[in-house]
Amino acid sequence: MTSSVTRARGAALFATAGAVLAALFLGTGAPSATADAAMTDTLVPEASPTQAARVVPVQTTGPAEKRFNLVVLGDGYTAAELPEFRADVETHLNVLWSTEPFASYRSYINVWAVEVASAESGVDCDPGLDAPRRDTALGMGFWGGCNAGSVQRLLTVDSGAATALADMVPGTANANRQIVALANSDTYGGAGGTYATASGGNALSSLITPHEIGHSLGGLQDEYDYYARGVPGGAYSGGEPASAHHTLLTEEQMRDRRAKWWRWLGEESESGGVIGRHEGGMYTTKGVWRPSKHSIMKTLGYPFDQVEREVMVQKISARVKLVQGHAPNSAPVGDDRTVWVDTLHPVGGELAVVWRLDGKRLRAVGDARTVDLRRLRLSPGSHTLTATVTDPTPFVRDPAVRASAALTRTVSWTVDTSLATAPQDLAATFTEHTATAAPVGAASVVYAETTHPLDRTPAVRWTLDGRPVANPGNDRDLDLGALRLRPGTHRLTARIAGTDQELTWSVDASAATAAYELSEPLRTVHRPGRPVEYVYDGPFTMRLTARDDRDGYVVRQFRVDGDGWQTYYGWPTDGDAPYRFTPQGTVIDGLVYGKLGTPRVVPWDDATPDYGSHTVEYRTVDAAGNVSSAQRFLVTLLPPRQQVS
Repeated sequence: MTSSVTRARGAALFATAGAVLAALFLGTGAPSATADAAMTDTLVPEASPTQAARVVPVQTTGPAEKRFNLVVLGDGYTAAELPEFRADVETHLNVLWSTEPFASYRSYINVWAVEVASAESGVDCDPGLDAPRRDTALGMGFWGGCNAGSVQRLLTVDSGAATALADMVPGTANANRQIVALANSDTYGGAGGTYATASGGNALSSLITPHEIGHSLGGLQDEYDYYARGVPGGAYSGGEPASAHHTLLTEEQMRDRRAKWWRWLGEESESGGVIGRHEGGMYTTKGVWRPSKHSIMKTLGYPFDQVEREVMVQKISARVKLVQGHAPNSAPVGDDRTVWVDTLHPVGGELAVVWRLDGKRLRAVGDARTVDLRRLRLSPGSHTLTATVTDPTPFVRDPAVRASAALTRTVSWTVDTSLATAPQDLAATFTEHTATAAPVGAASVVYAETTHPLDRTPAVRWTLDGRPVANPGNDRDLDLGALRLRPGTHRLTARIAGTDQELTWSVDASAATAAYELSEPLRTVHRPGRPVEYVYDGPFTMRLTARDDRDGYVVRQFRVDGDGWQTYYGWPTDGDAPYRFTPQGTVIDGLVYGKLGTPRVVPWDDATPDYGSHTVEYRTVDAAGNVSSAQRFLVTLLPPRQQVS
């Protein structure tokens, strides 16, 4: 222990509720009362970590006060190890961006890394209570801060130090940010609640981040059917859960009452299987039901299902404002000028704008962001003009959610034809726009906002590889996905008509490629018109690799027999080891991994081996968001009576 570290009782770690949630998330059970009492007994640095910290903007989509801000902190990284922190941040973020709805709403989010070098490498009590304490900036530690009454996976952070570092990011506060603290460790661990923590370098750690944001931002509950790993959770005995994705109702009752996820029943689940009624959740095995067999709130590596995704869309959107700015409306305006709204710009699709004059829709205007009142030829007198901005995302089916302030906003003006607008000298220039420093993906929506001179409507003209692109209606957005670009690199340009104002983007229209490597099969079968087939008589391994012609971490994904896509992470105990498939799965610390065929998550799930042929698909998601076409191969697992000696 160095002299710069002191034992401080009362230095806040996680609030008890947060610690309990963290333990439940990790499947370890809650800390005991004595553990809670000792939670504040930890090592913290005497000097403020902000003295040597540096705020690094990782992704800037707009002013911090107008965005949802993800603030990522690192602990236990020495000055020489800060490049490792940056690499861990990149991995965690690209996994997050490959997960809906973050993929579609990435443009709503700023990301900031706060870099602060620790005096020593690593964090406290890693991996055991007998491991040394470390002199670090944020006092992170396993075992709930080196508490013998806690559990190894409970990775805590000094909340005061974390808040102080996050407060260094101008324009952010608790209402518009989420703090994620990464520990310089390869040991599996994390926590949830107000702050999210994760080990930076464990095979599974990047999968924790979206799960934790599901808790912290979305208010989603765990779908585990156990309270402590390896121990079935028993029967649920409470009333109808407040959780949006847990219920006691039957499918018929949900439909009849139009309750819970009735609008999604029967849909193919994004996380595999069909959305219906699957027993278990909220740490109980029986008596309560969830929408999908497995999702990110039950099993790390799967996506949010549609029910959870709808909640997350609403919660992300509630942290920002659909209308970022508009023509002044505190007093009547004349009809000799333009009126405008500036909106947000989801990467996954354009927002819709409907203009109405005295309640009647102005169809000729379309969903343009600016209206020239002179062209409306208004009758003398006073009129009401409105612009209603709506997010038409298919991720939302609940009309109440669609109509909420998070997804719908109306701006109104009183137009008085007797008023004359004072002249204004304002040049037409670009203001906010999609970042030009990094390539954009082939399915992205790219945007370019302009100033708003009162006497005219600046038109934005788009060209791709030097050729004009038709973009009727809203000329501030261009949906590249609708263009079906050929693979390769393209040059996209936006120009304000009649000026020399121009923006240029590089469009990456080539997805990363994936390759697989399997352990030695009994034999390999090639049949015309069918994928290659590999025959095994027992366990086998699969390694997925990816190649891209651009920098950036590439997410690899796979699925078996059309089940939900899983993020490939290697093997839980070693990210460099290949994924291992077995007839019944491998139990690791109370959870089951790699059962071929029907997934098995916990030891009490059906362990019946699925012999016979199975289809394995694989694909990539690159840093620009391009998703590759799925490739596939077949695997046949022979039952014992057919195995070759």
